[in-house]
Amino acid sequence: MTNTLSVNADDLALLLRKVDAQTDEVRALSATVKELSARVEAQRESTAAISELVQDVTPVANQAFKTVVRELDEVDDGFASEDLVFLVKQLLANTRRFSTLVVQLEAALDLLNEVQTLSKPVFTTAVNAFDQLEHKGYFVFAQEGVRIADRVVTEFNEDDVRALGDNVVTILRTVKNMTQPDIMALANRAADSLHETEAAVDPNVSVWSLLRDMNDPKVRQGLARLMRVLRTFSEQPGGQASSN
Repeated sequence: MTNTLSVNADDLALLLRKVDAQTDEVRALSATVKELSARVEAQRESTAAISELVQDVTPVANQAFKTVVRELDEVDDGFASEDLVFLVKQLLANTRRFSTLVVQLEAALDLLNEVQTLSKPVFTTAVNAFDQLEHKGYFVFAQEGVRIADRVVTEFNEDDVRALGDNVVTILRTVKNMTQPDIMALANRAADSLHETEAAVDPNVSVWSLLRDMNDPKVRQGLARLMRVLRTFSEQPGGQASSN
C-alpha cells in the first residue's frame, strides 16, 4: 500500500512538472500570438497608408504621364529607342569620367565660393578707388586724351607716322633739352616779360629810344643769345654752316 502511494506521488509530481512546462509553453505561445497580432496590425496600418498614398499619387502620376506623352509626341520625329539605348551605354561606359567631372565641378564651385568671398572687399575697394578717380577728373582727362588721339589719327597719314618713327629719338632728345630747368626758367621769364610789357610798351616808340636800350648790359646779353640761336638755324644737322 505504501509503495503504491509513493509511486502515485512521484507520478503526480511529474505530472505537475509537465503541466507547468506546458503552461510556460502556452504563455510563450500566447506572447508569440500577441507579437504576431501586433505585426499584422502594423502591417495592416502600413498597407492602409500605402493604399492612401497610392490613391493620392495616382492622379498626379496620371497627369505626369499625360505630360510626358505629350512632350515625347513633340519629339517623336527626332527620337528613336536606339538613340536612348546608345545614350545609356555611353553613360555606363563613361561613369568614371562623369565621377571625375563631378569632383572637378565641386572643386570649381568651392573655388568660386572662395573667390566670391574674397572679391567682395576687393570690389568695394575698387569702387571707392574709381569714385576718387572720377572726383579728381581722371576719367574726364582720359576722355579728352582719347579725343586728342582721334584727332592725331585723322590728321596724320601713314607717311607721317613713319617719319615720326624715324625721328622719334631726335624728337625725344629735343624735348629733353627743352625741358631742362634752365631752359624752362628762361621760357617762363620770357612769357612773364611779354605779359608785363604788353600794356607798358609805347606804340609810338622811336628808334633812338631802342638804341638807348642797347646801352643796357642785360639787353646786349639777350641780343647775344638771340644771335647765337639765329646762327644755329643756319647750320646743317652735321654741324657745318650752310652755304646759303
